[in-house]
Amino acid sequence: MWCSRTALGRLQRITGFHRAMSTLPKVYVTRKVPPDGLDILRKSGQVQFEMWDSDDPVPRVELLKKVKGCEGILCVLTEKIDTQLLNAAGPNLKAVSTMSVGFDHLSLDELKKRGIRVGYTPDVLTDCVAELTVALLLATSRRLIEATHEAKTGGWGTWRTLWLCGHELANSTVGILGLGRIGVAIAERLKPFKVKKFIYTDVAPRPELANMIEAEYVSLDELAKQSDFLAICCALTPETHGICNWNLFSKMKKNAIFINTSRGGVVNQEDLYEALSTGLIAGAGLDVTTPEPLPTHHPLYTLKNCGKHAHFGLGGLDLLRCRGGRENTKTCYCQYIHRYVAVSM
Repeated sequence: MWCSRTALGRLQRITGFHRAMSTLPKVYVTRKVPPDGLDILRKSGQVQFEMWDSDDPVPRVELLKKVKGCEGILCVLTEKIDTQLLNAAGPNLKAVSTMSVGFDHLSLDELKKRGIRVGYTPDVLTDCVAELTVALLLATSRRLIEATHEAKTGGWGTWRTLWLCGHELANSTVGILGLGRIGVAIAERLKPFKVKKFIYTDVAPRPELANMIEAEYVSLDELAKQSDFLAICCALTPETHGICNWNLFSKMKKNAIFINTSRGGVVNQEDLYEALSTGLIAGAGLDVTTPEPLPTHHPLYTLKNCGKHAHFGLGGLDLLRCRGGRENTKTCYCQYIHRYVAVSM
């Protein structure tokens, strides 16, 4: 009898727990998130969540099924949060949070129309992307990829005066297209290399940020003409789509180095290929392309003066293990309980 009462009590507690869980708001996580991030959801006791437990993107058909009835979605850049998905989720959806600086994969107008709160993680990627940008700039300007190839394939012979000569940062002008947190962080890291001048362009002057790095505001044309190194840091918007095109490249110096760690869509890749292959500019380093991954037969891979690696600008272990997952989850959770909105629309 005692065993029966004990078992019955346990069953009642379990049943009550599952009943309580079933009434909690649902959150769907579209990609494997670091444990620190999931702990926020798990320990809150205020939501139930399901996660696509893979490093590969969740198939679209699966995603459309899983978001049905959800009140929150945590996503990454590969998930298109558009009208189709929002219709599939239904009227309960209250918050969407993306683990990224960019949010061009989110249909902001549609989200705003439905009153759905939106969050992103602008701060957590700043150091990581700035470090990669500087690494890519140095590798491209000093021709490290070419030098490694020569060493591996027998091209490393006796010393030659002009062999693999690159371009130095000392006394150079560094241009930044889109001055935000990342642009400032890049400039701060480049200052010790004795850069002579920082210039930038944006939709409007940003004196508070510019003063931090003593940068001068110039037009887009002047940015192209003056820059020895040009770092692309702008968001992908209808206005910036394809902004780095032949018109820009044709105004740049022949010794200029072009670096893009923002979005592939801001660059016209056919024009970039022509500029590099004809010697119009000296070199390019790319963290991002369109599409991603870039097909292995793409012409850009044939150029010695174009450094292209897999898109991994947020690939800092400390970031991914802790800050990225934690901040992204906190953003979505805080949105749900109405503490703040991370993106003002």
